[in-house]
Amino acid sequence: MHTDKDTLIVITGPTGSGKTDAAIQLALSLGTEIVSADSRQIYREIPIGTAAPTPEELAAVRHHFIATKSITDYYSAAQFEQDVLELLPSVFDRSPSRCAIMCGGSMMYVDAVCNGIDEMPTIRDDIRDKVKRLHDDCGIEAVIAQLELLDPAYLAIVDRANHKRLLHALEICYQSGQPYSSLRTGQRKPRPFRIIKIGIEMPRQELFDRINRRVDKMIEYGLEQEARAVYPLKHLNSLNTVGFKEMFAYFDGLMDFTTAVERIKKNTRVYAKQQVRWFAKDNEMTWLAPDLLTPDNVKSLIAAAHDDR
Repeated sequence: MHTDKDTLIVITGPTGSGKTDAAIQLALSLGTEIVSADSRQIYREIPIGTAAPTPEELAAVRHHFIATKSITDYYSAAQFEQDVLELLPSVFDRSPSRCAIMCGGSMMYVDAVCNGIDEMPTIRDDIRDKVKRLHDDCGIEAVIAQLELLDPAYLAIVDRANHKRLLHALEICYQSGQPYSSLRTGQRKPRPFRIIKIGIEMPRQELFDRINRRVDKMIEYGLEQEARAVYPLKHLNSLNTVGFKEMFAYFDGLMDFTTAVERIKKNTRVYAKQQVRWFAKDNEMTWLAPDLLTPDNVKSLIAAAHDDR
């Protein structure tokens, strides 16, 4: 059960900023466990391309939601919210500090646990296939045309470059028989535990250098071979992500290997900037440089949160 001392510490920030290392050191200090909030590290077949924690890191601290799903499994932020809320009481109970650490940069996953997301109907396989066929056969323009008919209010505000959101909105319209926008309340759900959000900040050039070096390590560790192993399933949404999209383009002869690697670096840097912009809008975030994200400083934040309660 929850108590008024239960605290969820969120370690987030852009990809490549050192979240995993910081979370492990903090978990060891607090005697607790790590809940991964990474929407791709949950898939067991692609540890290299998702920079999943190493076996040594997983052995150092108990992790949750790492390599627990197959790339063929459907999973969503709504399911993640439910799964984490069911898990947290046991993590709090096992921790002498009554803390849990959630680490990851998947914006929707972090928001789902911290704020809650609106309940949406579960999409049937036949509807998901219907929307996918529409997109594959007729392009994103056909999806937009359907949304113009079924939910013009959402189409007016959505980023049309975000095809995943467009497809999901149409799935909801078909499944529910209602406009997707009518089901979005935007209301924050109360949580029976404190939440402390910590974002890792560092100079942009330093972050970009770290990203570039990490991509080089992925190549060294076998990203190409990992991508070839899942290439027959490249149509899956779980593989619609930086690293694999560029490798698939290389396999398809659309670019050479060197270009693919440089494109992975560039697209990862673009994603990191998107993450920074997203989290910068959160006025509950405490931003710390890596050298200040120490167990003592975090414990001070926990103590301050307790005093405010």
